[in-house]
Parts: sequence; structure tokens; C-alpha cells
Amino acid sequence: MAESVAKIRPTKKKKEPKVKKKQTPGMIILTVVFAVVSVFYVMPILLVLMNSFKINLAITDKGFFDLPNAETFNGVKSYVDGFLFGDYPIGFSILWSCLITVVSVVLILICTSMCAWYLQRSNTIFCKIIYYLCIFSMVVPFQVVMATLSKTADDLKLNTPWTIPIVYLGFGAGLAVFMFSGFVKSIPVEIEEAADVDGAGPLRTFFQVVLPIMKPTFISVAILETMWIWNDFLLPYKTLDLKQFKTIPIHIQYLNQGFGHQNTTVLMALIILSILPIIVFYFACQKYIIEGVAAGAVKG
Repeated sequence: MAESVAKIRPTKKKKEPKVKKKQTPGMIILTVVFAVVSVFYVMPILLVLMNSFKINLAITDKGFFDLPNAETFNGVKSYVDGFLFGDYPIGFSILWSCLITVVSVVLILICTSMCAWYLQRSNTIFCKIIYYLCIFSMVVPFQVVMATLSKTADDLKLNTPWTIPIVYLGFGAGLAVFMFSGFVKSIPVEIEEAADVDGAGPLRTFFQVVLPIMKPTFISVAILETMWIWNDFLLPYKTLDLKQFKTIPIHIQYLNQGFGHQNTTVLMALIILSILPIIVFYFACQKYIIEGVAAGAVKG
């Protein structure tokens, strides 16, 4: 009996050792080339970080590329002074940047995801025209329309942190609709038809059925739009009422232009503080970018 049970019981398969792929000379050369390119991309950020810990005289006296030493090291004093530098508190700039980024990204995600779903499911000539207009907006640079946009924003009172997300929605819709549309094509229509049979309306079908499936692309679009809006300088500069509202990039640029004596090390510290949140956010979510793009590139 024991022998028969032993014969019936399945035996565990041994894990096969992973075979490492041999790197060809071409792969090695590409690795070296991309490593060098990466160094050139990272070098400006490292230089800014290094100079943020030096005294101002060490930067202006042709010592920009020198490492900090006992005479030039300034510690975190530049970061502390950065919050007190200038006549406009940087705390307000951080508040306005966070408000504009969060509201704009949420508005773009909700509106463009619903728009892309409707455009792909309603296969009409009107929907195709709207889709291609969204694609066309991706190739129109901001400089072409910034004069007209600035005047329109002032006339429509879109020059506040609470209303400028509407402007960002117009500029961010092209990429978002394009990515969401590519993913919607891979969603089987039968899933939505089953929800319709169960009595779900369009809104319920979208938010309870379609939206959870769109999660990879949803997160990818959120990351890309957040990086763009947080670092954007030109659109808020031409649209906002700068006497009352300044985002972080505008705040840094104003400190760079005024106050007579330029405190470069404080500006370096503020630049690091401004890019640090978005770098952490990107590295925490970078895997979702690849998943979202790959999911939207394959049609089921």
C-alpha cells in the first residue's frame, strides 16, 4: 500500500538552473555607450547637488567644478536660507505647485480616460475627427499659442491656481487620450456588454468595470503628467497672476534675476529641493510606465 501511494504521489520537479545569456561584443559596446550617456545626463544634477553644499564665493570664483573642502563646505545652511531668501515665501510657491499639479492631474485623468473610452467605443466620423485633433495637439508647440492663450486666460479669469488646471487639461489631453485609446482597444467589448446586461449604466460601467482594467495606463499617464506639470515654467509664467501666485520654477527664476547680489548656492539648494520630490516619485512608480505603455501598445 505504501509503495502504491508513493507511486501515485507526484514527485517534485527540480528547478532548472538559469542559463545566463552570453554578452556579444555588440551588447558590451552598447552597454558602455549608454553608461557614458547616462553619466552625461546625471552630471548636471550632481554638480548642482555638490555646489549646494558650498559657500557662494567658492561657486562664483571659478570653482564650480571643484569638490567642497574644509574652506568651502557650507553644510545645510544653504537649504535653511533657501526658505528665507527673497520677499515671497517659498512655502506659498510649494503650496501653489502642489495644488496645481494635483488638481490638473486628477482632471486630466478623469476627463481624458472617459473621452478615450467613448471615442473608441463610438466608432463614428465625429469621434475619429476628435481623436485625430487630440493627436494633432501633441505636435503644436506652446510657443505658437502662448500669446493668444495668455490673453484668453486673462479674459476668462483662468489665471489662478484653481482655474489653470483647465488650461493644463487642454494641453495634456493629447498624450493622455492617445495612451488611453491604445489601451481601450485591448479591452474586450464583451466585458462591457455583460455589465450592460446586468443593468449597469455607462458611468457605472466605466468606473466599476473599465477603469480598474485601465489601471496600468492610468498610473503611467499620472506619472508623465505629474512630471510635466510640476516642472513646467512657461505656461504658469504666461498665465498666472505673478503678483499673487508663483510656482516653484517661477520662484527660483525670480530669485535668479533680482535682489542685486546673486546667492548662487541658495539657488542650487532650492533647485535640489524642487526636483527631489519628483525624482522620488518617478523612481517609486517607474515600473508602471513600462507596464502601461506595453499594455496600450498591444491590441487584443
